[in-house]
Amino acid sequence: MHSPLLRTAAIAATLMLLATPCRATSAENTTEAPLTIEQTIRLVIENNHILKAGADDVKAANARITQGRSAYLPQITATAGYTYLNPVPEMSFFGSPMLKFAPNDNYEAKITAKATLFDFGKRGSTVDLARTGKKTAEQSLELSRRDLSFQAVQLFYGILFLRENITVEQKEITALNKALDFTTKRYQTGAATRFDVLSTEVRIAAAKSKMLDLNHELLRRELSLRHLTGIADNLPLTMQGSFSVTPAERKESELLTQALEQRLEMKLSIEQEHAARQRRSIAMHDGLPVLSASASYGVTNGLLPDINEIRENFVGSLHLEVPLFSGFKTSAERQEATALMHAAAQRKFDTELQVRSDVEETIHALKTSSEKITTTEVQVQQAKLAAEHARTRYENGMATVLDLLNTEASLSEAELARLQANYAYVMNNYTLKRATGEIFW
Repeated sequence: MHSPLLRTAAIAATLMLLATPCRATSAENTTEAPLTIEQTIRLVIENNHILKAGADDVKAANARITQGRSAYLPQITATAGYTYLNPVPEMSFFGSPMLKFAPNDNYEAKITAKATLFDFGKRGSTVDLARTGKKTAEQSLELSRRDLSFQAVQLFYGILFLRENITVEQKEITALNKALDFTTKRYQTGAATRFDVLSTEVRIAAAKSKMLDLNHELLRRELSLRHLTGIADNLPLTMQGSFSVTPAERKESELLTQALEQRLEMKLSIEQEHAARQRRSIAMHDGLPVLSASASYGVTNGLLPDINEIRENFVGSLHLEVPLFSGFKTSAERQEATALMHAAAQRKFDTELQVRSDVEETIHALKTSSEKITTTEVQVQQAKLAAEHARTRYENGMATVLDLLNTEASLSEAELARLQANYAYVMNNYTLKRATGEIFW
């Protein structure tokens, strides 16, 4: 009777067990997907704690704007209190009972509203300063995004460069081992000397020592990239990328104009200059009069003719405050604000000069690396041909082992020079983007 239900339950349990490994396999495949440069930058922006702190700074700056705007609104407070007085003022007329002018027990409860009516624009300058502070926080956050993204680019392509470098070095070691085998056979037959064998072994040992250094540097950069992106140590770090870049042809004048308009350092220096001017405006307003008003409504006792009766009352007032002397504090604050404003202008000018220098230097470096790519490609082809001839001549007894080792080293150096030129070309492209303010993150 219950056999169909049992079969259904067994089938369902089997399907659940089969579904679980599938989900795990899917997650594992997602984890092992090659990491591109775009994904690397995205992980940095999503996971880096410095950027999260910068986002909180923007929120704090936005709250300061609200604080500044609150000065335009009335400040409303509610108070309540009890006061016991003894003795109290009293008087007797011609033997009559004592007449009290104040009660011993005093009660008061009221709501008071205070507002500044006129302050010669000081509140407006404070709000403008808070707005500038928010823009500065946003620019600082964007600057952190750019710098961390550029650091991720350096680590990403640095790792690719080291892995390619290790491949080149491994090719040289393989060629040297092949030469060692052939030299050992010739030595055993008396066609080569012990010096030839030792020379080859020394070259192999040097190449292996270099491999150890490269592997250590690769590990160091991989750890730095994991820390920057938040990738766990137990996850594989497979990467997908190349050193082929085709930048758009643009004039140097266009790049300079773009850098002066979009470079984050320029925007930040402009905001800092605005902030210095607004602080000076606030300092100039500090010595000016302030007109304020207040109004209170509540209940209290102690009012004639019945001092014990709780009665409603209203109080309104205007208050004018005119600073006369502050011990030279106001004038000193104005001098300080003026000096800071001039200093901000000088920093802005220096930033502009630095931006121009960065763009010009990077354009020259990009052209140089482009020319090196062409040159090193020719060198690699020549070194390959020389190495093939040296191997053939050595096997035929027409070249010494030193000739063979030198050509193998020359080939490795030429391939490494080409790799370095490609790496420099890619990094100079990203450096130019950073120098001109182009968003790559």
